[in-house]
Amino acid sequence: MKTIQGVLWDNDGVLVDTEQLFYESNRDLLLPYGIDLTPKQFFDWFLDNNYGAWHVLLGQGHAIELVERLRVERTRLFSERLRQARRLAMPGIEPVLAALRPHVAMGVVTSAYEQHFRISHAATGLLRHFDFVLTREMYGESKPAPDGYQLGLQRLGLAAADCVAVEDSPRGLRAANAAGLECIIVRNHMNRDYAFDDAFCVVDSNAELGEVLAAFVPGMAPARPQLEAFL
Repeated sequence: MKTIQGVLWDNDGVLVDTEQLFYESNRDLLLPYGIDLTPKQFFDWFLDNNYGAWHVLLGQGHAIELVERLRVERTRLFSERLRQARRLAMPGIEPVLAALRPHVAMGVVTSAYEQHFRISHAATGLLRHFDFVLTREMYGESKPAPDGYQLGLQRLGLAAADCVAVEDSPRGLRAANAAGLECIIVRNHMNRDYAFDDAFCVVDSNAELGEVLAAFVPGMAPARPQLEAFL
């Protein structure tokens, strides 16, 4: 197996457990309009096809002005839920990052806007492990376009062949692959039924993720679970 010098990480659903909160924010905004957004629809529309759910409102004949108002309200609602949440860091991710940090360069490439990204990491302690963060405002087209990952590789100063990406969504996988990156997919409750045929591999836990990454990085010590994981 090849060795790597860099890792580019997705954020929501990989570093922090925020996708359920985003789903609930969208669902609650749409319910008064007779739209009961299901988890399957959320996955298909937001995490796979990347077109959200506003098309349903427009298809019902609502004006674009309503969509714009609801976008603003969603930003506020999602921000509020992030602030109220506790322990957003994904279980077991911190020891994986800590074990990798001495050996490889690392950055975050996220579709989250900076406002939400900063709130979600206010208490995680994870950002010290990264050389940089690219939020949605910082690059051109959103995932599944490769723009974010291409910029990430430029910031790393490395070729795609010397790096891997870590993702949890179909659109993220397509973005990484389009940038020439091998991509590891981490399973969670939202993506458990998706095949991810084009991934380098699919792992079921962060412990397994650490084992796969260690195979790419000679000298990487095994990730040690945090005590709080057992409390």
